[in-house]
Amino acid sequence: MASTAVLAGVTGFTGAPYAGAAGAKGTDTLRADVAAVRKAGGGEVKVLAETSGGGRSARARAGAGAKVPWEARFRAASTTKTFTAVVALQLAAEKRLSLDDTVEKWLPGVVSGNGNDGSRITVRDLLRQTSGLFDYTEDPEVAAALRDFEAHRYDTTPARAYVALAMRHAPEFVPRPGKTRWAYSNTNYLLLQMIAEKAGGLPWREQVEHRVIAPLGLRQTSVGGANPFLPGPHARVTVPGPDGKPMDVTEHSLQHTADSAVISSTRDLGTFFRALMAGELLPEAQLDEMRRTVPRTGDPDDLAAWPHGGYGLGIRETPLSCGGRYWHHEGDGLGSYTRTGVTADGRRAVTVSVTSDGGVPDQVRLNKATRALVDHALCRPAPAPTRSRDS
Repeated sequence: MASTAVLAGVTGFTGAPYAGAAGAKGTDTLRADVAAVRKAGGGEVKVLAETSGGGRSARARAGAGAKVPWEARFRAASTTKTFTAVVALQLAAEKRLSLDDTVEKWLPGVVSGNGNDGSRITVRDLLRQTSGLFDYTEDPEVAAALRDFEAHRYDTTPARAYVALAMRHAPEFVPRPGKTRWAYSNTNYLLLQMIAEKAGGLPWREQVEHRVIAPLGLRQTSVGGANPFLPGPHARVTVPGPDGKPMDVTEHSLQHTADSAVISSTRDLGTFFRALMAGELLPEAQLDEMRRTVPRTGDPDDLAAWPHGGYGLGIRETPLSCGGRYWHHEGDGLGSYTRTGVTADGRRAVTVSVTSDGGVPDQVRLNKATRALVDHALCRPAPAPTRSRDS
């Protein structure tokens, strides 16, 4: 339970009692968990959390100054990868591609040089992060651009160019038959974008819109591109600049590719993950493929951030304290952090949005606090209807 001082920073609650606990106790649980997330984020963050399922929802928010809008839009960052995986798996279900297809088949010569070999990497390897390819975000040119944010705020470098940067580096490993190794790399999802565009005959962005956003009626969700502005209500995103002074990074075009471009809300992400696990987006065979996980070996940083569970096709699994497991994918962008969770049957979901308000949270601490919130939300019975209120 958070301290009284921390709870004082929680600015609102609305909806049904949190995770099925009765009355004020349920409210206190959600408020305390949101307060704990804010504290874990160093205090200089705003937090918005929403649970949903059974036609009911509960939500809470925390942060100093202006409140986070209840319907706030935010950059979902790497949570985008699950959307991209759905597109790829739908194309597989339609026999437009196979998960066993090599990268070389679809993109001849693109993955080559410095020990990189597209003929030894499959679409499945890309989806489950077992390709061994260098992560383009670790390239010095990309890192330098992020340090000089104002000079690069409106960059829209094509996916192919970022892949070319990755090819300047030797891979972490090369996949071998019968031996699965794992290392997180954003480069994998840029290659999936390029393959999906060839296989589907449309830009990746349009496929996400036609295959996911429109069918589910996700009216608060869009795919960012060259337009640097967040649509709809949103919180300002402020991080320490190079000189230590606050720098507003709300508007930018940097997150525009298949690893990071989705803009959404807590409500819509809950809808998306519930629909996914309920089988509304993928046939059973492809959903089973998505949930077939591999151990996350060879990536100590990722294991520090997410100590438990495996990685499927664009989705993670984490055990629940009450038994079973939940599915999710995090997103870490420029001052915007997304945490999600959905039960295996798709009945309950939770989304947490954390926005930098002058600070940069320690992600290991932040993840620990958000995991606790997700576990509490998914392990208790469904909420009973109640009158909405906002404190």
